[in-house]
Amino acid sequence: MVSERDKGQRTVQMNQPGFAFDITHRDGAARVARYQTPHGIIETPAFVAVGTQATVKAVTPDQLRAAGIQVIFANTYHLYLRPGAGVVARLGGLHRFMQWDRPILTDSGGFQVFSLGAGIEHGVGKISNIFPGEAGGLQVEAEGSARRRGGEQAQVPLVTIREEGVTFKSHIDGSLHEFSAEKSIEIQRQLGADMILAFDECTSPLHPKSYEAEALERTHRWARRSLAYFQNSEPRYGGAQALYGIVQGGAHENLRLKSAEFVANLPFDGIAIGGNLGTTKADMHQILEWIIPHLPDDRPRHLLGIGEIPDIFEVVARGVDTFDCVAPTRNARNAALLARTLDGQTLPKFRLNIRNARFKYDERPVVEYCGCYTCQNFSRAYLHHLFRAEELLAYTLATIHNLQFMADLMREIRAALREGRFSALKAAWLEPAAAARAAATEA
Repeated sequence: MVSERDKGQRTVQMNQPGFAFDITHRDGAARVARYQTPHGIIETPAFVAVGTQATVKAVTPDQLRAAGIQVIFANTYHLYLRPGAGVVARLGGLHRFMQWDRPILTDSGGFQVFSLGAGIEHGVGKISNIFPGEAGGLQVEAEGSARRRGGEQAQVPLVTIREEGVTFKSHIDGSLHEFSAEKSIEIQRQLGADMILAFDECTSPLHPKSYEAEALERTHRWARRSLAYFQNSEPRYGGAQALYGIVQGGAHENLRLKSAEFVANLPFDGIAIGGNLGTTKADMHQILEWIIPHLPDDRPRHLLGIGEIPDIFEVVARGVDTFDCVAPTRNARNAALLARTLDGQTLPKFRLNIRNARFKYDERPVVEYCGCYTCQNFSRAYLHHLFRAEELLAYTLATIHNLQFMADLMREIRAALREGRFSALKAAWLEPAAAARAAATEA
């Protein structure tokens, strides 16, 4: 049955001027919305490209726009260290600094605190390793990880957590720095992103429940302090900012529900879901099913650090609006190009390795139906050559393709939600891939 716009549905004016969140269609728990921000409308559900250091690696802002990217995610911790929030502020804020005229989201620095602390101690990384119970997948370590620094010293956490905030060593030069709830918000005011996050403590799947509970209470106190500082400070650069609270609590139902209700009852403009999402993807799905019914329906929901294609279908089905992940761009730089099938066969992980010898003479585009600049102009053989020759253009062309693939997928998902056929689309994408993975495992 075709989904209809909810009768009586109205545009919800958020707390901050220039922001509105208008849910236009629903299909079960999933929804389509128009999210108005000071730098334009975000059609949700939406994938958020990661531009850690005020750049999505290897591509220009014009190339991002052409690929269909609506919003990017920048990193407070990294921009604080280099070039410095004061430098960005002096040069007119993040939008002007990086010449991106669309919405920007910044994190609080909480995940980097985790990466330098428990992430090192527990060996838990940024993409696949955040689910220790899952086999396979791209092994990507956290920023400042053991692999990057090397040696026994890399196993020593570089963070001290106290009630006042955290003290950490820079992964660049080892210098000491301090972050607090107030400082995180002040830095994000200087950066000037449209959506910013309250300061939180991210935990590991290997933390005991007792520590999860302690960290949750600390995160809630930091949330109140973040909100108070936000309410008593002014945005810069002529546009408002929206502040998101973050739901934590690990893989424990009582803690997640406590956090969801706490954040929902404060005047945050949006809700982010972060932290330890369990040891398997099934745990993540369960966590979302616990908490989303307790979140305000009229506020946007962002899931931190998730962006593989099967995950996107699953989290959208459970009512998530936006999500960020480095996987599509980092995969691109490692010659893993997104595709649904190859020579008529479903790809188990929706990506092909363009370095593979089979592509040396292949004159076809990466994906024959893809409208991206890369597929419209270059062959698999050319990209194979660029990666084998270690030419920098390889990174640009691969990233353009992967980003447009993601943007096209999100358009397809939004259309299916509007037409009440999301479940069928989800099955058409995921069931053949699951069968292909099973067959590969048996082989």
